[in-house]
Amino acid sequence: MNYSEIQSKIQNAQHLDFGNILDLSIKMFKEVWLKGFLMVIVLAVVAVALTFLFAAIGLGPEPYVVDWEEGFNFYSSYSGNVFYSLPQAILTGSILMGLLAGFYRIVKQTDLNELNSDDLFYFFKGDYIQKIFMLGIIYALIATIAQAMFFIPYIYAFVPLSFFAVVFSNNPELTETEIVKISFSLGTKKWLLTFGLIFVTGILGMLGMIACFIGVLFTISIMYLPVYFVYRDVVGFEDDSEIMKIGTE
Repeated sequence: MNYSEIQSKIQNAQHLDFGNILDLSIKMFKEVWLKGFLMVIVLAVVAVALTFLFAAIGLGPEPYVVDWEEGFNFYSSYSGNVFYSLPQAILTGSILMGLLAGFYRIVKQTDLNELNSDDLFYFFKGDYIQKIFMLGIIYALIATIAQAMFFIPYIYAFVPLSFFAVVFSNNPELTETEIVKISFSLGTKKWLLTFGLIFVTGILGMLGMIACFIGVLFTISIMYLPVYFVYRDVVGFEDDSEIMKIGTE
């Protein structure tokens, strides 16, 4: 499926049912929760390691210091730290992109009852690495600029950014620019639906805090699943099977 065909499907996308996608996400989570847990563990370890590394070399975010005599501008301090953390955000974003793409590949194989290779690191090889890194840079730059403009722009950008990995996972042959354009087209077209689904599944994922907080590691991956089903039901895959039509009719 080429870029033009995907964009055409997005522009002609029909109504998707919120409850149906939520139900599909919950059912899929029951099948892939272990892979989601492993992905979250890897991300957590990488994030902590990078935080210590950048702090050691003096590139970590600076703590907020309130000097009431000279005045304290929270927005200036917040924006400064956001840009100061950009190198760390690029590396973390790149690793996140690769792991999520591998996770979505497993989800697709499970969804279509295909032979499952269970390889979270599938895209960390060959030509994919360079594309993952470039997408990580774009992801980090957009997220950083949106955060520097404070909450509302970031909330808007968060939805299209959430589609980067699933679009790349299913279309690794597309260029980075095409992947970004498709993600923003789909994210804009289905913004409210996707935001609502991520918000609700995020709450469900946080229920793991009941189990002494560590339970979140087991449950939080559910919030990554709605974007897969939105993409599946809007764009679909090359082999246009019946399962992709569930929720669109």
